Order: sequence, then structure tokens, then C-alpha cells
Amino acid sequence: MELKIILQELTDLIPGRFPREALQAAIAQREAITPYLLQSLENPPRVLRRMAADDNYMLPLYAFYLLAQFRETQAYPLIVAFFSLPGEAPLNATGDFVTEDLDRVLASVFDGNVAPLKRLVRNPRINEFTRNATLRGLVCLVANNLQPRDAVITYFRHLLRGGLERRYSYVWDGLLSACADLSAEELREDLQKAADENLFEDFAWFEEVMARGGDVAQRKLYQDRRYRPITDAIAEMEWWTCFKRQPAPPPVIPRPAPPATQKIGRNTPCPCGSGKKYKHCCGRPG
Repeated sequence: MELKIILQELTDLIPGRFPREALQAAIAQREAITPYLLQSLENPPRVLRRMAADDNYMLPLYAFYLLAQFRETQAYPLIVAFFSLPGEAPLNATGDFVTEDLDRVLASVFDGNVAPLKRLVRNPRINEFTRNATLRGLVCLVANNLQPRDAVITYFRHLLRGGLERRYSYVWDGLLSACADLSAEELREDLQKAADENLFEDFAWFEEVMARGGDVAQRKLYQDRRYRPITDAIAEMEWWTCFKRQPAPPPVIPRPAPPATQKIGRNTPCPCGSGKKYKHCCGRPG
């Protein structure tokens, strides 16, 4: 399949149709398609405007997954820049991608520089679900031996001691979850102080996780699919609802007209079964 055709197939969503052949061709022609995928993510404000204006514009989403499968580090600053845009717009434009796979995509294209992820987490202008996904991304880096656990624990301690705004948001629950996944017993005192300030929705949950033991948490961290990198873009996307054929609506069955010989009072129920008076239904003047 020619590159031009691949890009055409991946640009717009056709409801009920998954572009499997185009994706397979893109993967087969990885080196040739990569510059075009990167180009589709350049100028994040422009990309976001197009996605916001056209719900069927899909190329950036395909690019996220394909470039993640390719381990393309040039995509890292572009994806970070897109999700650094303030407000709800990046979340709205990408749907469930943020909560489902942004963390794994970030870890898959990671170029070794953790500073951009730290800026994402600390930025209060960014949607809190995006910030939370970035925290999970940091855990992904540990799970895949891309960052030392101690370095991430040190950063989490910084967040707990003033690096995050001191008011409840989903980011705090995300930080608690990340600490649990890393079995961060060394942060218990700092976490307890945050819990005393009601910064977590459910601190008892963390206590229950830690009571199971650090070995259990560590095994979960290295076995959990949620922290595995993207290896098969097609498998990650093919099950999405937008690619499923929707059942056709039931046919409209016309109501039978009453027999011409039947005399019906205008204020009696219509014999068609609509529940309306005859004069407001089949007996209404044409």
C-alpha cells in the first residue's frame, strides 16, 4: 500500500470500520511512515484545534500508538507538548486515551529526560486526569527499568512536601495510587500527613495495600499489563466502540388504518392502539 493511501486511510474515522490493512502497512513501512506521523503531531495547538473542530480526525491518535510501538523517541516532546496545553481541550479531543493509555505511550516513547513529565505533574493549569496519567507514566518507567525506583520515590517525596498545590484533587489520589504501586513504605509518614489534611479520598485503601507486603506490590508492578509498553498498536485499538458496526434501528411499522366500514366516535380511543383519541390520530383530517 502506498504511503499516500495509508495516510488517507488513517486520517478520518469511518464509523464501524477499523483500518487494519492501513495500520499493517504503516507498521511494515515503519521508516517511511514515521516522519509523516511525527509531522501530524507538530504544532500541538494547531493539532488540537483540528481535532476539536472535527470529531472524525483520527491521525494523531493513530500516531500516538504507532510511534509508541516503534519506540520513537522523537515523539516524546511532541506528545508532552500536546498534553501540556491548558484546560480540558486535550482530554476532550482524545477521549478515553488519557485515562487508558497515555501513561504507557509516554513510557514507550520516553527519551531519557524525565523533566518534562515532572512539569506536567506539577502544572495546575493542566487537566487533573492528564496529570494523574503522567504519575502512572513515571511508575511505568520504573516497571520497565527506564528510571530508578529511588529517583521516582524522591520526586514523589518532593510532591508530598510542597511540590503539589495543597488542596484535594484527583492528582492526590493518583499520587497515592502510584506510591502504593511502588510499595513506597518510606513515604508513609509524608502520606499520613497529607491524609490528615484530607488530601486523599481514601487513605485506608493505601494502608490495606501496604499490609499485604511489599513483595506483593512489586510482583504486581512488574506483571500488570497497565504498566507494560505499547507493543501492538492494532490490538490496542481494534476493540474501540467507534470501530464496531452499530445495529440498524428497528423498522418503523406503519399503524393500520381502521376499516372504512367501521364507525368510530371521534372521542373514542383510536383502534390503531396509539392510546390517542381517534380525532387526534387516524381520524385527524388530512
